[in-house]
Amino acid sequence: LIDAMIDAYFPILERYGELIDDLEEEVVERASDGMVGRVHTLRRAVMDLRRAIWPLREVLNTLMREGIPYVQPETRVFLRDCSDHVAQLLDMVEIDREVTSTLLDLHLSSLSARMNEIMKVLTIIATIFIPLGFVAGLYGMNFDPRVSPWNMPELHWRYGYFYALAVMATMAFGMLGYFWVKGWIGDRRRRRRQPGSEHGSPDRSKIR
Repeated sequence: LIDAMIDAYFPILERYGELIDDLEEEVVERASDGMVGRVHTLRRAVMDLRRAIWPLREVLNTLMREGIPYVQPETRVFLRDCSDHVAQLLDMVEIDREVTSTLLDLHLSSLSARMNEIMKVLTIIATIFIPLGFVAGLYGMNFDPRVSPWNMPELHWRYGYFYALAVMATMAFGMLGYFWVKGWIGDRRRRRRQPGSEHGSPDRSKIR
């Protein structure tokens, strides 16, 4: 009966392990605010399982002691095997508990990283449109070129409008190129610094 009860915990822990792995991948790939409750629910379930398994160790230690009249010496071999299984279960529970504890930190880190990416895109867009807005605002001022030849002589040019658009486009693409060279957009620096890019792919057996 004790052995059957202990063995019944292994499928439960395997199922919890699969849920933790799926949740970890989901946290990394598509983190959302609703995952915090799921992580806490899973962690609470693991802790309940730990509280259910922990007393079995004390029970088995008591039954394996010398002087118990209802336990034969040949039975202690099986009880020792059950004790080893309980220790294995507790190790698995501790690992799952630690993983669920770090999932919340991983979730917050993923949200922070995604927010940084969003802020980077918005900052780049705003930075590009600042000089474009300056040019548009400059030529939107109501200066009459007939009063003075220095009052926006470009207004008399035949292609003055296209000149202003060309200046804006040059500024925008020039800033995008500068951002790309600095590694602020794209993955240029990542590809350049990726290990193994010069001497082939790294050996996965060494990483493991």
